[in-house]
Amino acid sequence: MKKFNRREFVSALSLSTGYVVFGNPLTGLLGRVSSDPFQLVKLGESGLETTLLGIGMGFRGVQRSSALARQDQDRALAVVQHAYDVGIRFFDTADSYGTHGLMAQVLETIPREKVTIGSKMWTREGGIPEPERPDANIVVDRFREELNTDYIDLVQLHCMVDADWPETEKRQMDILSDLKSKGIIKAHGVSVHTWEAMKAAVESPWVDVLHARINPYGIAMDKPEPEEVVSLIHQAHNSGKGVIGMKLLGAGDYAQDDEKIDNALRFVLGLGSVDMIVIGFEHYEQIDNYAGRVSEALDQIRSG
Repeated sequence: MKKFNRREFVSALSLSTGYVVFGNPLTGLLGRVSSDPFQLVKLGESGLETTLLGIGMGFRGVQRSSALARQDQDRALAVVQHAYDVGIRFFDTADSYGTHGLMAQVLETIPREKVTIGSKMWTREGGIPEPERPDANIVVDRFREELNTDYIDLVQLHCMVDADWPETEKRQMDILSDLKSKGIIKAHGVSVHTWEAMKAAVESPWVDVLHARINPYGIAMDKPEPEEVVSLIHQAHNSGKGVIGMKLLGAGDYAQDDEKIDNALRFVLGLGSVDMIVIGFEHYEQIDNYAGRVSEALDQIRSG
């Protein structure tokens, strides 16, 4: 992978695609059969297949609250329902977002088998209101009850920060593996919030799917240098892990900057090693807006 200094890197963003900086342009087309933002993609070798664009239900989420959960319930339901109606099939929830109940209400009107539901369990201090941290089997049973579903497609350990998390979380990992063998969950993995934790995730054979923070500007990422993060993402993808890109908008830092939004979409989608992306939507109009942006980004990537 070519080394860029910061000025060269920023200049390369004017070309707007990750592969210009980091790899073979053909890589960016693998699995992308069209410019449809809702085309089906495989999450590595996890066995999960879902849409390229997913809805993040935890924007500004902590302590079982999020931007989506804090608004009027009817409006929140309309956002999630609209996501399904336009073609989104990946719904990214978590215990700390407070959106399981919202998802359960939407599941009353849509076929369960048509959607991929991801959730995340919080094992560290903070994050959720109570101090107790039950084992994963107890937590997943509660998740299934809250979601009103027999199974969950993806359960991840949420917000890992320590380099040794595969050792400290081994008990929960083993339990999740057992739940997977029983069909209670279909895949397991992690979301990470430090470089050290991300490196451990890439090296762990247990991880089926990785949530990785990635954008071309180094904002709200595990390292401020995108090239360093992309190197690990490539490694994860090449090892067969599913890679979900998050924080494309720098945790909302440039959500009002059209040029940066479009650059970020072209950059991340062009890497070829990010299987799908999730964006936190608060209003249904945003879904239509970003679906169009993703389609345009894919058109530009495909046209070279």
